[in-house]
Amino acid sequence: MQLYVGNLDYGTTDQSLKDLFAEYGEVVSAKIIMDRETGRSKGFGFVEMAVKNEGIKAISNLNGQELNGRNIKVNEAQQKPAGGGGNRGGGRW
Repeated sequence: MQLYVGNLDYGTTDQSLKDLFAEYGEVVSAKIIMDRETGRSKGFGFVEMAVKNEGIKAISNLNGQELNGRNIKVNEAQQKPAGGGGNRGGGRW
């Protein structure tokens, strides 16, 4: 189960995110999204849990909880729409 984790402190690391979610089950991966230009965290990331029920448990226990002074947002990640946005090939010129 892929989870979105938002409103993260900019000092949160992949490892600290993984450790937080490991309390609720097996973490396959944990990744903080970084800004390509600055190299700084964008304040959100994704966690993949091995078992859906463990992901649901993590959501119910961690959503809205404080982590490093910020109330984090945790929910099931939504699939990214195909095409990536912009006005390529589909809009009027």
